[in-house]
Amino acid sequence: MKTYKGRGVVLHTLKYGDSSMVAFLLTDVGGRRSYMVQGVRSRSGRGSKLALFQPMFPVEFEGLEPSRGQMHRFKEIRTAFALQGLPFDVRKSTVGLFMAEVLYRLVRESEPNEALFDFVWHSVGALDAMQEGVANFHLWFLANLSRFLGFCPGNDYVPGAWFDIREGLFVPVQPAHTEVMTRDCARMLREMMDCGVQELGAVALNRAQRVEFLNAMLVYFGYHLDAISAVQSVRILREVF
Repeated sequence: MKTYKGRGVVLHTLKYGDSSMVAFLLTDVGGRRSYMVQGVRSRSGRGSKLALFQPMFPVEFEGLEPSRGQMHRFKEIRTAFALQGLPFDVRKSTVGLFMAEVLYRLVRESEPNEALFDFVWHSVGALDAMQEGVANFHLWFLANLSRFLGFCPGNDYVPGAWFDIREGLFVPVQPAHTEVMTRDCARMLREMMDCGVQELGAVALNRAQRVEFLNAMLVYFGYHLDAISAVQSVRILREVF
């Protein structure tokens, strides 16, 4: 059976039988892929591998090309780099859960997308390492993810502008329809897309502003991708941040 090497970020897992599971990864070699992982839940000594399959965990692997009608499998899999914060900080793990669920719901392509993968891969490292700005990270991630899903803003921001979600444009006058971001949310959208992840600690947002902007981003994503409505971890985000 042909083998190949790749990197991936864990998005979701489903239990399969008594001791196996299906793992969904965003990979550099084939976009979103599903892998059958056998024996990972057994009591006979391979249970340690289960720790690799947490939301947004980065892995390196040697995969096995499937026969017709079968799923990909792993010949070998290991952590790509040691995580220092993501597994142990409830704020970071909550953000990671949200990121993983968003990607699992929205990314369906089984073709390589180098730009998207690199953005997600580096986002994991940035979230794990950051000391300040964690409460803003999910907002930054959503705003910048729109670049790779094909519907980021189509023009430059002007102070005082609204954001027309239907047209994907910053506009000087409030549109007549309801798919629109307020002036404050439009400003936050441009701020999140302009700032580097290392600058998030300097973005001063209170809890109410974060909730308002998150809700606006969900409307924005939902206008283009219905699957965002199925993301359940939004409720946990609102409680934590």
